[in-house]
Amino acid sequence: QVQLVESGGGLVQAGTSLRLSCAASGRTFSTYAMGWFRQAPGKEREFVGAINWSGDSTYYGDSVKGRCTVSRDNAKNTVYLQMNSLKPEDTAIYYCAADRTGSGLRDRYNYEYWGQGTQVTVSS
Repeated sequence: QVQLVESGGGLVQAGTSLRLSCAASGRTFSTYAMGWFRQAPGKEREFVGAINWSGDSTYYGDSVKGRCTVSRDNAKNTVYLQMNSLKPEDTAIYYCAADRTGSGLRDRYNYEYWGQGTQVTVSS
C-alpha cells in the first residue's frame, strides 16, 4: 500500500517557476517508479514526466520537454516536479502516481496508486 499527497500548486504568472512535491508513505516506496500527470477541464489526463526507482532515468511528455525536471529523494519518500517557463496552457490539476512494474510509464493506466492532485493555474 502506498499513499501519495501532492503539494506546491497555486496561482503563478506566466514565465515563472514552480516546484511540486509528492510525499509518499509505504515501506517499499524506493522500489516504485513515479510519474506526474496533469488534467485540464474537459481534457484527458496527460503524461508530464516520470522517474524510475533508482532515479537514474527520467522521461518527459513532448508538451513539457525542456521545461520540466522530475527528481526524487528516496530518503525523504518524496518525488518532485520542477516546472520552468510556465505557460497558461500548463494550467491543470497535477497528479503524482506510483507504478510497481517500472514499464509503460507514459500510460496512466499502468499506475497503481494516485494522489489527490494539486491545482496549478498560470495567468498571462
